[in-house]
Amino acid sequence: MIRNLWSDEAARAAGEGDLAQRVYSSRLIGADPDLVLHGGGNTSVKTTALDLFGEPVEVLHIKGSGHDLATIGADGLPAVRLAPMLDLKARDAVADDALVKLQRLNLLDPSAPNPSVEMLLHAWMPHKFVDHTHATPFLVLANLPEVEAVLRELFGDRIALVPFVKPGFGLAKAAAAAFDANPECEGLLLHNHGHFTWGPDAKASYTRVIEHANMVEAWLQDRRPAPLKPAAALPVAEVAPMLAALRGALATSLPGDAALPVLDLRDDEDTRAFCARPDLEELADLGVATPDHVIRTKAEVLVLRRDAQTPEAMRDAVAAWGARYGAYFEENKARFGGPVEMLTPLPGLCWLEGIGAVGVGMDAKAARIAADIGDQSRRVKADGAAAGGFASITPGDLFDMEYWPLELAKLGTAKPKPLAGRVVLVTGGAGAIGMATAEAFAAEGASIFIVDRPGEVLNQAVAKLGRDAGGYGCDITQQGAAAEAVAACAKRFGGLDILVSNAGAAINGDIATLDGAVLRGSFELNFFSHLAFAQAAIALYRAQVGTRGCRGAEPGQILFNVSKQAVNPGKGFAAYGLPKATLFFLLKQLTLEHGGEGIRVNGINADRIRSGLLTPDMIAARSAARGLDEGSYMAGNLLKAEVEARHVAEAFVMLAKAERTTGHVMTVDGGNIEASLR
Repeated sequence: MIRNLWSDEAARAAGEGDLAQRVYSSRLIGADPDLVLHGGGNTSVKTTALDLFGEPVEVLHIKGSGHDLATIGADGLPAVRLAPMLDLKARDAVADDALVKLQRLNLLDPSAPNPSVEMLLHAWMPHKFVDHTHATPFLVLANLPEVEAVLRELFGDRIALVPFVKPGFGLAKAAAAAFDANPECEGLLLHNHGHFTWGPDAKASYTRVIEHANMVEAWLQDRRPAPLKPAAALPVAEVAPMLAALRGALATSLPGDAALPVLDLRDDEDTRAFCARPDLEELADLGVATPDHVIRTKAEVLVLRRDAQTPEAMRDAVAAWGARYGAYFEENKARFGGPVEMLTPLPGLCWLEGIGAVGVGMDAKAARIAADIGDQSRRVKADGAAAGGFASITPGDLFDMEYWPLELAKLGTAKPKPLAGRVVLVTGGAGAIGMATAEAFAAEGASIFIVDRPGEVLNQAVAKLGRDAGGYGCDITQQGAAAEAVAACAKRFGGLDILVSNAGAAINGDIATLDGAVLRGSFELNFFSHLAFAQAAIALYRAQVGTRGCRGAEPGQILFNVSKQAVNPGKGFAAYGLPKATLFFLLKQLTLEHGGEGIRVNGINADRIRSGLLTPDMIAARSAARGLDEGSYMAGNLLKAEVEARHVAEAFVMLAKAERTTGHVMTVDGGNIEASLR
């Protein structure tokens, strides 16, 4: 059942006035993924506002296109003059572009976002607060073959049925006609689309949303079969290379120089049970639960049974899916009216028997949105199959939605950032240099996965990077830890593109008296862990780009934090310098052996960076030993300026973008001739 989250106390705290209450109840709706997902649904309130001259005018505050109800504020509910919108009801037709212009002409604030494309439907309902949701139970009901009979069984005349019409003027006319035929109804069910309800205040309308949805949910519960028990989940070590191979197979649908897609796996028990259904292929080809979803997931889900989970079989399955999508495009483009260019033929959802469901996108956010929509769609189709069937809109209607400019506008037109889609793993990611590096790559659009010791510091670092980052806690010096961390990254994002092998510690001691165990421990951290991560990364790179070789996107990169100790040893730091010098040689050896595969290997030589390596105590001791204040010590280079963690991070990003550079070590130390390489 869907919980009613309304709180009178919280509503009062939200503020007085219609708009404040509209914001409060909109956020309640947006907070529940069983009501709306990722910008879906819309809410409105009819009230009075002041125009630019301070004169009162009747307006409709309605969700702006692209805003998310979960986080919406007053600025996301632009005010449109109501009277001109009501006048449009007398017209027989209004073209989409004219409607958008009319909406903008009647905004009280000309800089406000475009109102929702369903604005007229809200305007024409003669109720103060109106809510439109895509509640999971209602999506099941809306797509039943016998939708009208079940609607009458559950609600009688309390909810009017509106036949499917693409959003816009036509849908508003159809909804108004259904309401006019039953003006006492409490709401509307839009066939194949969603649910509208209303009330005199925010609480009444929201309460109806929950009440109606739970009436349908109770009806569905009586029809659900006992849940299936899937086989045990596969170990991460088996799932990771399979997802990497899928990532590479999907990339065959993309331009040759494009980044590989990012994946988002859902492998809970219910999802794995669903992906074992014998009718999976049939359900995959039935379309979407609500038309908005098609721009995120496409209409058909890619199904990969166990016998189709080899790299070759995945490649063939992707090609077959692409051929079907191409045929669908050709069948519909002539009827569409006007020039239309085929979108990238890339499935947004994949169902893998024995593994789970995978969302696909060109960055982590897009993949997450596709996976979230896929999770709801999976439950809608399963309930539909148990309650009478699932009958989505026709392929022609799907095409009209998928290629409708007003729908595609929701995806935005901003140019992707330079490293969008690249998956970057940073070891020592919770430390000063690691975190600065992770943030620098994230600013360039990359998906970030950090590895560090388990604990609250790591958890806070992942949280700081945002909901689309990932992390893994382990002792990287332990046998197998690097392979497990890389596999965890592949499970989170589908693969890896750039390894930043950064973790290390400056261990000191005179060479003549250095304890052998201390030196071996330093080698484990400062050399062997880097070697292990490099080996695990290369294995994953080979798995995910074997379908495209070196002709497509870069197969992968390795970036090492080498340290100036590798070329300019300091007294008492043999335990640190020896493994770092060996790491320097490893970089050269990897460059030599893997350049032919297109794998680039580069590094950074940094010095005197405030971090876990160079602690405040160490800075104080070194400064005192040299008779300097700490500021002068930290700026002890040719530029006479302290080098910060962000400068190292910028250098890592620079090397990542240097497409024809490999085997290079960039010095970031403010200038030190003794440490220069050439």
